[in-house]
Amino acid sequence: MVDQTEIERWNARYAGEDYLFGTAPNRFLAAQAHRLPSCGRALCIADGEGRNGVWLAEQGLEVTSVEFSPAAIAKAHRLAVQRVVAIDIVQADLATWDWGAPRFDVVVGVFFQFAGPDLRATIFRRMQDVLLPGGLLLIEGYTPAQLAHGTGGPSQVENLYTEALLRESFAAIEIVELAEYEAELAEGTHHVGFSAVIDLVARKPKR
Repeated sequence: MVDQTEIERWNARYAGEDYLFGTAPNRFLAAQAHRLPSCGRALCIADGEGRNGVWLAEQGLEVTSVEFSPAAIAKAHRLAVQRVVAIDIVQADLATWDWGAPRFDVVVGVFFQFAGPDLRATIFRRMQDVLLPGGLLLIEGYTPAQLAHGTGGPSQVENLYTEALLRESFAAIEIVELAEYEAELAEGTHHVGFSAVIDLVARKPKR
């Protein structure tokens, strides 16, 4: 559970006019545009300043964006207005949020690696639970090799992703693509430089 001190820490991080990770969508997410449905509902967790949720709305999806920092949410609202789209932004802690019944056609989680192993297991399970049959799951995160680069992400190795972890966590759904690689990132001022990442594309079975 996120306490007030943690919220204040993230609010301080998101303070100011600049968007920490830019206003363009995450590179991996944008590359999945061809897999998105032409309409439907999308959930974007830990959406920060809204760059990914706003982009999903621009693709014609009805977006629910979940974030716990009020400072980040204010900037996400501003970005949505600038881009002339509507998104439903929910201020919530993913550890205690009522994820609800299966209702999303797309679920997206990009660099939400504040979550340690126990919370991460819950989030991974809930992401699958709220997907409708045939729904698309998209996740990008850092691998342990990122610790040597120091270009973003957590310092706790247990919060980082491996191929084995993702295969085990999402064994109940179809893994369409799982790729671990190194690439140059340029997302705002906080995800910049050579980075070790892993991408997951998966689908919930239709039956």
